[in-house]
Amino acid sequence: MTVTSAQLTGGNGSGSAGATAAGTFTGFGATGIGIDQGVILSTGNVQNAVGPNNSDGTSTNFGLGGDSDLDALIPGYSTYDATVLTIKFTSDGDTLFFNYVFASEEYNEYVGFEYNDVFGLFLNGTNLAFIPGTTTPVSINNVNNGSNSSFYKDNDPSDTLTPFDIEYDGFTCVFTAQGAILKGVENTISFKIADAGDGSFDSAIFIQGGSLGTTGPGVIPLPAGAWLMLMGLGALGVMRRHRHRA
Repeated sequence: MTVTSAQLTGGNGSGSAGATAAGTFTGFGATGIGIDQGVILSTGNVQNAVGPNNSDGTSTNFGLGGDSDLDALIPGYSTYDATVLTIKFTSDGDTLFFNYVFASEEYNEYVGFEYNDVFGLFLNGTNLAFIPGTTTPVSINNVNNGSNSSFYKDNDPSDTLTPFDIEYDGFTCVFTAQGAILKGVENTISFKIADAGDGSFDSAIFIQGGSLGTTGPGVIPLPAGAWLMLMGLGALGVMRRHRHRA
Protein backbone atom coordinates (compact mmCIF):
# COMPACT_ATOMS: atom_id res chain seq x y z
CA MET A 1 0.00 0.00 0.00
CA THR A 2 1.50 3.34 -1.10
CA VAL A 3 0.06 6.61 0.18
CA THR A 4 0.16 9.32 -2.50
CA SER A 5 -1.42 12.15 -0.50
CA ALA A 6 -3.19 12.94 2.76
CA GLN A 7 -5.16 15.98 3.80
CA LEU A 8 -6.96 17.12 6.94
CA THR A 9 -9.96 19.38 6.31
CA GLY A 10 -13.34 20.43 7.56
CA GLY A 11 -16.60 19.06 6.23
CA ASN A 12 -17.05 18.20 2.55
CA GLY A 13 -13.26 18.16 2.11
CA SER A 14 -12.96 21.94 2.16
CA GLY A 15 -11.79 24.57 4.60
CA SER A 16 -9.91 23.85 7.78
CA ALA A 17 -10.73 21.43 10.57
CA GLY A 18 -10.70 22.70 14.12
CA ALA A 19 -7.21 23.65 15.28
CA THR A 20 -7.11 20.90 17.92
CA ALA A 21 -9.31 18.32 16.19
CA ALA A 22 -6.67 15.75 15.17
CA GLY A 23 -3.49 14.16 16.43
CA THR A 24 -1.85 10.92 17.45
CA PHE A 25 -2.12 9.05 20.73
CA THR A 26 0.02 6.48 22.50
CA GLY A 27 -0.06 4.67 25.84
CA PHE A 28 -3.84 4.23 25.85
CA GLY A 29 -3.70 0.46 26.35
CA ALA A 30 -4.58 0.76 30.04
CA THR A 31 -7.65 2.92 29.47
CA GLY A 32 -9.84 0.01 28.40
CA ILE A 33 -10.67 1.24 24.90
CA GLY A 34 -8.84 -1.68 23.32
CA ILE A 35 -6.37 0.41 21.28
CA ASP A 36 -2.97 1.51 22.57
CA GLN A 37 -1.79 3.90 19.85
CA GLY A 38 -2.86 5.46 16.61
CA VAL A 39 -4.62 8.51 15.20
CA ILE A 40 -7.48 10.41 16.83
CA LEU A 41 -9.97 12.65 15.03
CA SER A 42 -12.44 14.68 17.07
CA THR A 43 -15.24 17.20 16.81
CA GLY A 44 -13.43 19.12 19.58
CA ASN A 45 -10.06 19.20 21.32
CA VAL A 46 -8.32 15.81 21.14
CA GLN A 47 -6.45 16.56 24.37
CA ASN A 48 -9.78 16.23 26.17
CA ALA A 49 -9.69 12.49 25.55
CA VAL A 50 -7.26 11.99 28.44
CA GLY A 51 -8.89 10.61 31.60
CA PRO A 52 -10.01 10.35 34.26
CA ASN A 53 -13.62 11.12 33.39
CA ASN A 54 -14.43 14.11 35.58
CA SER A 55 -17.08 15.79 33.44
CA ASP A 56 -20.43 14.77 31.98
CA GLY A 57 -20.06 17.14 29.04
CA THR A 58 -16.55 18.09 27.95
CA SER A 59 -16.92 20.27 24.89
CA THR A 60 -15.12 22.42 22.33
CA ASN A 61 -17.42 24.10 19.82
CA PHE A 62 -15.43 25.26 16.78
CA GLY A 63 -18.47 26.84 15.12
CA LEU A 64 -17.70 25.02 11.87
CA GLY A 65 -19.94 23.36 9.31
CA GLY A 66 -20.86 19.73 8.90
CA ASP A 67 -20.47 17.21 6.08
CA SER A 68 -23.06 16.17 3.51
CA ASP A 69 -21.91 12.53 3.44
CA LEU A 70 -22.45 12.29 7.20
CA ASP A 71 -25.82 14.07 6.94
CA ALA A 72 -26.86 11.32 4.52
CA LEU A 73 -25.97 8.60 7.07
CA ILE A 74 -28.37 10.08 9.64
CA PRO A 75 -31.38 11.42 7.68
CA GLY A 76 -33.27 14.17 9.47
CA TYR A 77 -30.21 15.41 11.36
CA SER A 78 -27.72 18.15 10.54
CA THR A 79 -24.01 17.90 11.31
CA TYR A 80 -21.51 20.44 12.64
CA ASP A 81 -17.80 20.71 13.46
CA ALA A 82 -16.85 18.01 10.95
CA THR A 83 -13.28 16.72 10.82
CA VAL A 84 -12.19 14.87 7.68
CA LEU A 85 -8.97 12.96 6.99
CA THR A 86 -8.68 12.06 3.30
CA ILE A 87 -5.98 9.67 2.08
CA LYS A 88 -5.22 8.75 -1.53
CA PHE A 89 -3.31 5.52 -2.11
CA THR A 90 -2.49 2.74 -4.53
CA SER A 91 -2.19 -0.95 -3.72
CA ASP A 92 -1.68 -4.35 -5.28
CA GLY A 93 -4.11 -5.80 -2.73
CA ASP A 94 -7.83 -6.05 -3.22
CA THR A 95 -9.24 -5.41 0.29
CA LEU A 96 -8.68 -2.61 2.80
CA PHE A 97 -8.94 -3.14 6.58
CA PHE A 98 -8.76 -0.92 9.64
CA ASN A 99 -9.71 -1.02 13.34
CA TYR A 100 -11.36 1.83 15.22
CA VAL A 101 -13.32 2.91 18.31
CA PHE A 102 -16.04 5.58 18.35
CA ALA A 103 -16.37 7.57 21.59
CA SER A 104 -18.50 10.49 22.75
CA GLU A 105 -19.51 12.87 25.50
CA GLU A 106 -23.10 12.76 24.17
CA TYR A 107 -23.57 9.46 26.02
CA ASN A 108 -25.80 8.63 27.82
CA GLU A 109 -28.02 11.63 28.49
CA TYR A 110 -28.49 12.62 24.84
CA VAL A 111 -29.19 9.20 23.34
CA GLY A 112 -32.43 9.35 21.36
CA PHE A 113 -32.27 13.09 20.78
CA GLU A 114 -31.08 15.20 17.87
CA TYR A 115 -27.48 15.13 19.11
CA ASN A 116 -26.77 12.05 17.02
CA ASP A 117 -23.00 12.48 16.44
CA VAL A 118 -21.78 10.22 13.66
CA PHE A 119 -18.71 8.62 12.07
CA GLY A 120 -18.25 7.44 8.50
CA LEU A 121 -15.42 5.87 6.54
CA PHE A 122 -15.82 6.38 2.82
CA LEU A 123 -13.77 4.23 0.46
CA ASN A 124 -14.14 5.53 -3.09
CA GLY A 125 -17.41 7.13 -1.97
CA THR A 126 -18.94 4.12 -0.17
CA ASN A 127 -19.32 4.03 3.61
CA LEU A 128 -17.66 1.07 5.36
CA ALA A 129 -18.29 2.04 8.99
CA PHE A 130 -21.14 -0.08 10.31
CA ILE A 131 -22.14 -1.72 13.55
CA PRO A 132 -20.82 -5.31 13.19
CA GLY A 133 -23.12 -7.68 11.36
CA THR A 134 -25.39 -4.88 10.14
CA THR A 135 -25.59 -2.07 7.62
CA THR A 136 -26.38 0.41 10.40
CA PRO A 137 -24.10 3.49 10.51
CA VAL A 138 -22.05 4.24 13.62
CA SER A 139 -23.76 7.03 15.55
CA ILE A 140 -24.93 7.92 19.06
CA ASN A 141 -28.50 6.73 18.52
CA ASN A 142 -27.46 3.49 16.81
CA VAL A 143 -25.01 2.11 19.38
CA ASN A 144 -25.49 2.82 23.08
CA ASN A 145 -26.63 1.15 26.30
CA GLY A 146 -30.08 0.48 24.83
CA SER A 147 -29.35 -0.23 21.15
CA ASN A 148 -26.66 -2.68 20.05
CA SER A 149 -25.53 -2.59 23.67
CA SER A 150 -23.23 -5.61 23.29
CA PHE A 151 -20.92 -3.33 21.31
CA TYR A 152 -21.04 -0.45 23.82
CA LYS A 153 -19.02 0.39 26.95
CA ASP A 154 -20.62 2.74 29.48
CA ASN A 155 -18.32 5.27 31.15
CA ASP A 156 -20.89 7.94 32.10
CA PRO A 157 -20.13 9.43 35.55
CA SER A 158 -23.88 9.84 36.14
CA ASP A 159 -24.54 6.11 35.71
CA THR A 160 -21.41 4.27 36.79
CA LEU A 161 -18.13 4.52 38.66
CA THR A 162 -16.43 5.36 35.32
CA PRO A 163 -14.34 2.18 35.14
CA PHE A 164 -12.43 3.36 32.07
CA ASP A 165 -9.62 5.90 32.37
CA ILE A 166 -10.77 8.12 29.53
CA GLU A 167 -12.84 11.31 29.46
CA TYR A 168 -15.55 10.15 27.07
CA ASP A 169 -18.80 9.02 28.71
CA GLY A 170 -19.14 6.00 26.44
CA PHE A 171 -17.49 4.25 23.52
CA THR A 172 -17.82 1.26 21.23
CA CYS A 173 -15.87 -1.96 21.24
CA VAL A 174 -13.09 -2.16 18.65
CA PHE A 175 -14.75 -2.39 15.24
CA THR A 176 -13.06 -3.62 12.05
CA ALA A 177 -14.04 -2.10 8.72
CA GLN A 178 -13.14 -3.59 5.38
CA GLY A 179 -13.89 -2.92 1.75
CA ALA A 180 -12.84 -3.72 -1.79
CA ILE A 181 -10.19 -1.51 -3.38
CA LEU A 182 -9.15 -0.99 -6.98
CA LYS A 183 -5.82 -2.65 -7.76
CA GLY A 184 -3.09 -0.61 -9.34
CA VAL A 185 -5.01 2.68 -9.49
CA GLU A 186 -5.51 5.51 -7.04
CA ASN A 187 -8.12 4.95 -4.33
CA THR A 188 -9.54 7.51 -1.90
CA ILE A 189 -10.45 6.86 1.71
CA SER A 190 -12.03 9.53 3.92
CA PHE A 191 -12.44 9.27 7.69
CA LYS A 192 -15.25 11.65 8.71
CA ILE A 193 -16.65 12.53 12.12
CA ALA A 194 -19.09 15.28 13.13
CA ASP A 195 -21.37 16.56 15.85
CA ALA A 196 -25.09 16.48 15.14
CA GLY A 197 -27.82 18.81 16.33
CA ASP A 198 -25.27 21.38 17.47
CA GLY A 199 -21.51 21.75 17.88
CA SER A 200 -21.42 20.96 21.59
CA PHE A 201 -20.20 17.85 23.45
CA ASP A 202 -17.26 16.21 21.71
CA SER A 203 -17.12 12.90 19.88
CA ALA A 204 -13.98 11.19 18.60
CA ILE A 205 -12.72 8.31 16.53
CA PHE A 206 -9.63 6.34 17.58
CA ILE A 207 -7.96 4.68 14.57
CA GLN A 208 -5.59 1.88 15.55
CA GLY A 209 -2.02 2.50 14.42
CA GLY A 210 -0.87 -0.08 11.90
CA SER A 211 -4.34 -1.52 11.34
CA LEU A 212 -4.88 0.34 8.08
CA GLY A 213 -3.65 -2.00 5.37
CA THR A 214 -4.47 -4.70 2.88
CA THR A 215 -3.31 -7.78 4.79
CA GLY A 216 -6.17 -7.94 7.29
CA PRO A 217 -6.41 -6.84 10.93
CA GLY A 218 -3.70 -7.91 13.32
CA VAL A 219 -0.68 -6.63 11.40
CA ILE A 220 2.31 -5.46 13.43
CA PRO A 221 1.60 -1.82 14.36
CA LEU A 222 3.96 1.04 13.69
CA PRO A 223 4.42 3.64 16.42
CA ALA A 224 1.59 6.14 16.14
CA GLY A 225 3.79 9.05 15.08
CA ALA A 226 5.50 7.02 12.38
CA TRP A 227 2.16 5.78 11.08
CA LEU A 228 0.91 9.35 10.78
CA MET A 229 4.08 10.57 9.10
CA LEU A 230 3.68 7.85 6.50
CA MET A 231 0.41 9.54 5.64
CA GLY A 232 2.12 12.92 5.30
CA LEU A 233 0.58 14.38 8.45
CA GLY A 234 3.52 14.25 10.82
CA ALA A 235 3.00 17.85 11.92
CA LEU A 236 -0.01 16.91 14.03
CA GLY A 237 0.49 16.83 17.78
CA VAL A 238 1.16 13.68 19.78
CA MET A 239 -1.03 12.95 22.79
CA ARG A 240 0.43 10.65 25.44
CA ARG A 241 -1.63 9.03 28.14
CA HIS A 242 0.58 10.39 30.94
CA ARG A 243 -0.14 13.98 29.89
CA HIS A 244 -3.05 15.26 31.95
CA ARG A 245 -5.22 18.19 30.98
CA ALA A 246 -4.44 21.52 32.55
